[in-house]
Amino acid sequence: MHPSAYAHMKLCVEQYLPADGRHRLVDLGSRISDKQTRTHRSLLTGRDLDYIGVDVLDGRNVDRVMKKPYRIPVRSKSADFVISGQAFEHIPFFWATMLDIARVLKPGGTAIVTAPSRGHVHDAQDCWRYYPDGMRALAAYTGLELVEVHTDFPPVKGIRHDYPAIDAKNSYWGDTVGVFRRPKKYPALRMRLVRGVTRSWANKVGGVDGIPIPAPLDGRELCARPQGVPAQVG
Repeated sequence: MHPSAYAHMKLCVEQYLPADGRHRLVDLGSRISDKQTRTHRSLLTGRDLDYIGVDVLDGRNVDRVMKKPYRIPVRSKSADFVISGQAFEHIPFFWATMLDIARVLKPGGTAIVTAPSRGHVHDAQDCWRYYPDGMRALAAYTGLELVEVHTDFPPVKGIRHDYPAIDAKNSYWGDTVGVFRRPKKYPALRMRLVRGVTRSWANKVGGVDGIPIPAPLDGRELCARPQGVPAQVG
């Protein structure tokens, strides 16, 4: 997790997670590598939380492994908070994931998502970048309320972004932050039907492994993926 994403999540935790009372919090995409030291768990020190770290792979900072990539192993309407930092860019069918986040949230529960809006291809599967309208689209599709959204855009010259002026140390990834809330009058029956079809198909497809990158045409080079970064998982 890069420093700017960690800083954004810290601000959201301070603003949206009460310091008093006991709460259940699900951290989606919680696994960290042996070289990583930052975890969301460290942001929650001093709060009375039932913390559940979930990921599609077992590893450090994972409490429950997702046996299916679009099924969070948590009971429906049982979580006060769901947080996910820098995982959504790696999820092929993120709308299915967001539907399941809506499922596990209690009425009035809050989800905090951070994801990059730019930056190099990284990890074995890197699918998406996000702008505020992408978070708005997620809210529209899932029936959640969008409480807050913003992106660390580069400075602007007229209507164009001045990319050379980016603060590469602190703002390289251009983090987008979306905060969602499950409304008290959530259309549960309708969204159960939408979720059932969407999640079933997404779990059946799984990801991008079955779609190889085509060979270059007419001498053109493949875009974006640096050498040494695998195109597929597994």
